[in-house]
Amino acid sequence: MNMEVFTQSAIKLKDKVIIYFDPFKIEKEFHDADYIFITHDHYDHYDETSIKKVMNDNTKFIVPKILEERIKEITNNFLIVESNKEYTLENLKFATIPAYNINKNFHPKEKGYVGYNLEYNNTKYYIMGDTDVTEESKKVQCDFCFVPIGGYYTMDYKEAADYINYIRPPKVIPIHYGSIVGDESLGEKFKELVTESHVLI
Repeated sequence: MNMEVFTQSAIKLKDKVIIYFDPFKIEKEFHDADYIFITHDHYDHYDETSIKKVMNDNTKFIVPKILEERIKEITNNFLIVESNKEYTLENLKFATIPAYNINKNFHPKEKGYVGYNLEYNNTKYYIMGDTDVTEESKKVQCDFCFVPIGGYYTMDYKEAADYINYIRPPKVIPIHYGSIVGDESLGEKFKELVTESHVLI
């Protein structure tokens, strides 16, 4: 699976299927998405301008309940998901992991925001969304973890490193920094604190 991180938490996974998560500030007209997963409704995660640059007539959307009315304005091809559930879509399996703040109010648990632990070809990719370290996230097993490290709205790089050292995925990709919050140096600072996982920056 080829992986690409754009701005903020925008991720592209490419194999026989092409999957986007939270496309944001996408510059090119790709129109190649088989699936688009959205974690929540904030502007840097649900960016309609970018969504329209990667979607096509056959793109399937996976969105939390809070986005149900807005997604209907773009497409009829969508799945509404709830947190703490498991789903199967053709050759994809995924679980929705609650994404929320513990000590701040930007992402309340009751909003139903989610991260996705996606299984494809016997490999699990955990895209955490905007979250702090939660009891639910500590139970996740994955091969790749896309973890927010920017702080302020999410866990910071130190908290993220502690989390990764706890769940110990083979590989980890830091996201949600270098744009709106947190400068690009945070990636290296995070990497220095991670003890066992291989950090991809």
